[in-house]
This record gives sequence, C-alpha cells and structure tokens, in this order.
Amino acid sequence: MSTKIRLKRFGTKKRPFYRIVVVDSRAPRDGRSLDEVGLYHPLAGEEEQQVRFDEEKIREWLQKGARPSDTVKKLLNNHNVTIK
Repeated sequence: MSTKIRLKRFGTKKRPFYRIVVVDSRAPRDGRSLDEVGLYHPLAGEEEQQVRFDEEKIREWLQKGARPSDTVKKLLNNHNVTIK
C-alpha cells in the first residue's frame, strides 16, 4: 500500500481549513485517513497560526515511505522540516 501525506479539506464555502493527513494514495481527497499529523488554516492571521503539525509523527511516516504532496512539501519546507 502506497501512502501519501496530503491535505483534507474542511470548513464552509470560501472559508476553508485543512487537516494534514496520511492516507492511502488511492483514497479520495476527503476519504478515510490513516493518521492526522497537523492542521493548515490559510485564513488565520499570522503565519505561525496558519500551520501546526506533529513533526515526530511526520518523520515517522516519512521513514515508513509516505510521500508528501507538493503543497504539504512546501509547508514543511517553510517550517524547516527536511524531506529526503
């Protein structure tokens, strides 16, 4: 089973927020997830309030072979989490 770290959309129309989740790569965007590893709230005021994640869980999943989506990769790189 191939796993991905990607965003799962929540919120109302024009007021989105996202959970950073680990899912099976074949699952739909808002389908069942294996683990929740963080939050991304793009409409929050300051940049520190926009992204929260559990760095330890993310490193664990990366070691197991999970691949981050392009958007998640950018978010992690902005917060100095190294991705191989």
